[in-house]
Amino acid sequence: MRNEYVINVADEIENTTRVKQLLMVCLDGSPPAYHLSPGFGIGVDNWLVQFEGGGWCNNVTKCLARRKTRMGSSKAMLKKLAFSGILSNNPKHNPDFYNWNKVKVRYCDGSSFTGDVEEVDPETKLYYRGARVFLAVIDDLKANGMNQAANAIISGCSAGGLTSIIHCDHFRSLLPENTNVKCISDAGYFINEKDVSGMQRMQSFYKDLLHTHQSTKNLPSSCTSKMSPELCFFPENMVQEIKTPLFILNAAYDSWQIKNSLAPGVADPNGTWHECKTDIRLCSSSQIRTIQGFRLDFLIALSKIGRAASGGLFINSCYAHCQSETQETWFAEDSPVLGQTTIAEAVGEWYFGRNQFQTIDCPYPCDSTCHNRVFEDNY
Repeated sequence: MRNEYVINVADEIENTTRVKQLLMVCLDGSPPAYHLSPGFGIGVDNWLVQFEGGGWCNNVTKCLARRKTRMGSSKAMLKKLAFSGILSNNPKHNPDFYNWNKVKVRYCDGSSFTGDVEEVDPETKLYYRGARVFLAVIDDLKANGMNQAANAIISGCSAGGLTSIIHCDHFRSLLPENTNVKCISDAGYFINEKDVSGMQRMQSFYKDLLHTHQSTKNLPSSCTSKMSPELCFFPENMVQEIKTPLFILNAAYDSWQIKNSLAPGVADPNGTWHECKTDIRLCSSSQIRTIQGFRLDFLIALSKIGRAASGGLFINSCYAHCQSETQETWFAEDSPVLGQTTIAEAVGEWYFGRNQFQTIDCPYPCDSTCHNRVFEDNY
């Protein structure tokens, strides 16, 4: 494996004023960071930028809880990461992108890189600067060769997958017109679903997030001009306006959404959903019906993206969350498949225009190739 190392963006701006240095920082004021595995051979002019996931913080208390962790400070991050799946540099594990420049952007702002608050509270010393971090990282990568990219992809998992949707056209605008730019969202298609108690908690959560991070100005104005800003944090309300080709990779039974949106603990005070969320095979027949209802709502929300020739879909019926970064689900002998096509093959065929891939799986439990999540009992 080639050397993979961390670069702090602030290292590139040491000689600028302190005011400028403080514009683009993590929650704790430390510099943002990314890991780079350099491209080689015919892939030297191609770039894949993967944004890390990790949920969000929607208020001061939750952001303070992240402040001293790797989710809020580059000081707490590992200096090296093992790259696998879509980031692997082994052609046997990643046939289409193995020799590209591959970048893992660390997530330390808690807003899917949308926050932009100038003032810093002297008591909390929290910096809400996610949108500026996004720009700083892309500028640094351009200075290191991405400004001459022949091919470029922005991708991400979970909150990073949402990042790749929100910033898809923005990323396209920052690169030369002749660069072949496309976007991939892995497990980032979060839907505005009522939980089992009938509450729309994610909508309320996102409303608080946008207020805390002052993110509204960094969401598509085509959406915020028509509806409440928090609704524009849900992909279903913005994807139809995205012009850059976008590939949606998602489990129809996304384990994070079922655990946290459909059946969060606060909506299940008696814990009747606990075993079901731990292992989908332990769900009762009534719980399975509810989960099947979630799948139908997910597919309705997904339908808003349309079936444009430039878009791609790999929607399997697994109980899973994030499938592009793990080798076992990305490209292996027993990887999940749709129509005998692995995720890696589907993404590669779509990106290079070899074959349009837009496939939605049959309902659970029909897919025997799934890698269904089984959580520890104390999750």
